[in-house]
Amino acid sequence: MTQVRSIFLSDIHLGTKACQAAQLLEFLKAYSADNLFLLGDIVDMWAMSRGGVHWTPEQNTFVQKILRRARHGEKVFFIPGNHDEAMREYVGTSFGDVMVVAEHIHTTADGRRLLLIHGDAFDQVTLHHKWVAVLGDIAYNLLVGMNIYLSWLRRTLKRPGYWSLAGYAKRKIKTALTFICNFEDSVIHHARERGLDGAICGHIHWAMIKDINGLTYMNCGDWVDSCTAIVEHLDGRMELIRWNDHAAAQITSL
Repeated sequence: MTQVRSIFLSDIHLGTKACQAAQLLEFLKAYSADNLFLLGDIVDMWAMSRGGVHWTPEQNTFVQKILRRARHGEKVFFIPGNHDEAMREYVGTSFGDVMVVAEHIHTTADGRRLLLIHGDAFDQVTLHHKWVAVLGDIAYNLLVGMNIYLSWLRRTLKRPGYWSLAGYAKRKIKTALTFICNFEDSVIHHARERGLDGAICGHIHWAMIKDINGLTYMNCGDWVDSCTAIVEHLDGRMELIRWNDHAAAQITSL
């Protein structure tokens, strides 16, 4: 097991068929940490309200593991997202040693101060046109569902590597890429206004670590498609990890 200072996860979407809880459990077995940050959309209450509840033993084990890690001294913070926004009513309280907060300022081992948020506050569609966001969520889940069968077919045909249909669609649709860039710039602009060194968020399911005009932007990605997380090493170095087929592959570090 690798010891790290902090783990950052977002967009797990428990309660859906697309949630890759088994992969997430393998990841958590491989990394122990002093701090664990859950940056929203951990439980998909949107999908559950549509009658599409899909709760597996692996998803239940994940919840138990998080509570157990909190009991054993790991500091666990939960920042609700738009899919689990009902939990925002409980900001300032704790559940089984898991603290629910609206946001958090995290200081890394090398002294950087980072804003931790979910990110939906910088998504104009989610804020002002929720019905469009709901339709987009349904379409995205359809692509992810199709990807499950495509992944099985690729394994059967012994095609190498991981390929994401949802990710391919995002890369090919110009408006989606423009939205992602605008989102990233808005998050960093907000962090800069608050005198911080960067931000870590989720929401858009687009894993990334990069420098934007001298500040560090980080996005955890998700656990329905990309299976990505951010970890902070003991020296403060931040690393974006893709976990696939029981193996970790570093994407970016900064």
